[in-house]
Amino acid sequence: MNTKHVALAVSMLVLSGTASGFDFGKMLEDRLNQELNKSTPSEQKTAPTDQPSTAAPAPAKQQLDVNQLGFALFGDYTPEQERRIGKQVSGDLLGAVPLVRDDKLQRYVNQVGNWVALQSGSKDRVWHFGVLDTEDINAFAAPGGYVFVTKGLYRRLNNEAELAGVLGHEIAHVTQRHHLKVLKQSSLIGALGQVASSKAQKSDQAVQNLIGNGAEMMARGLDKNAEFEADRVGMVYAARAGYTPWGLPDVLQDLAGLPAKDARTSLLYKTHPHPADRLATLGESVGGHFDAVQGKDLASRFYRIR
Repeated sequence: MNTKHVALAVSMLVLSGTASGFDFGKMLEDRLNQELNKSTPSEQKTAPTDQPSTAAPAPAKQQLDVNQLGFALFGDYTPEQERRIGKQVSGDLLGAVPLVRDDKLQRYVNQVGNWVALQSGSKDRVWHFGVLDTEDINAFAAPGGYVFVTKGLYRRLNNEAELAGVLGHEIAHVTQRHHLKVLKQSSLIGALGQVASSKAQKSDQAVQNLIGNGAEMMARGLDKNAEFEADRVGMVYAARAGYTPWGLPDVLQDLAGLPAKDARTSLLYKTHPHPADRLATLGESVGGHFDAVQGKDLASRFYRIR
């Protein structure tokens, strides 16, 4: 399997894009289908039955202890292992969809993102934020502290508090290790036996295999409960950072008003609950806990894309 295509399939977690004149989301879906529909390699032909064989019988295929292997690979990721997975996924993603060529924009988003991430109490991650050059409306997070917002989504934001709310949601995916939990639960973990040696685990090929074996489940998106949790936690992070906590709800309300067949949100709706459902669940969860919070929206400081 082409490792770049495998990692791109994982990127379907929460992202679709349209860059350089092609439908990025459709490209990922087509590639994923090609990979999943591939037939398994045919077994090597055996010697004719009418000829005696002096070779020793082949040993039975080793049965993998899935629980033991799963704990070894997924039980307790070190910060370095988490970073390597996120770096691999993000690097392959940026190879297909570049960042917007606006240094001021990228610096601004990194300043806001790092300030919100600081409120998470996560001290073992170096955070990286960026705006992707695609008009699709979405956002993306990878393990280890890699967070991206699409240009299409950024254009719909009205103030810095809304940006903080969106980034807070993605930061929460990382701090709550939602993507790593999906990989851990993947039924495809058995195939990792081929790279379970200590030598393989030290190489980036092992990271590619980790990504590849979780591709099918990751492509379906995170569990809706993980999305609801990220909404709640992200709202808290933004409020701690001094922003009005209603930034993310305002974004969800705006997205809920988009046409159902808007091509820019096609993959967003495949990998997330509908914004209206997220908004309703968020309202039930937080109740009146944020009514007394006096945060700022900082609309005058919000960086507008040229």
